[in-house]
Amino acid sequence: MMLPAITPDRAKRLVADGAILVDIREADERARAQIGGSHHRPLSKLNETSLPLAGAGPVIFHCKSGGRTAANAARLHACAGSRETFVLEGGLEGWSKAGLPVVVDRRQPIELQRQVQIVAGGLGLAGTVLGALVSPAFYILPAFIGGGLLFAGVTGFCGMAQVLTRAPWNSAHHSPPA
Repeated sequence: MMLPAITPDRAKRLVADGAILVDIREADERARAQIGGSHHRPLSKLNETSLPLAGAGPVIFHCKSGGRTAANAARLHACAGSRETFVLEGGLEGWSKAGLPVVVDRRQPIELQRQVQIVAGGLGLAGTVLGALVSPAFYILPAFIGGGLLFAGVTGFCGMAQVLTRAPWNSAHHSPPA
């Protein structure tokens, strides 16, 4: 099922007229940047009973770029019930590119997925450089990281993400805004 995509400007007008804007990104993504006034319903926890929001107006779903909302259109439509349902074209990025306001809190850490990419990429590069310049034994590091990423992709469990969630910059004092 495809949900109709609407431009950020049209979404802003609909919200002004009573539509509900729903952010389906996870809490760590939303903590750093969000559309003011949007409701937070993470996709990982979203179901038909988790969307009881006031009013009977249209529901506009958004993620970061629009990919997740498009990929989960049937599920989102089911969660909205009989309400008219839309997807925000371009997601949060599209909203921002249209010059519409985004609430940004740079004190919040970057989202966990990007942290994993930075650490995995850095360790893989370091292991490769050290393997070439110091000792081939360092090649074990990129092999270990690659194996970990493969395991994470197959099982859905990422040990590196679990470790990073306990890092000081990701601690509870950096809780996302309401």
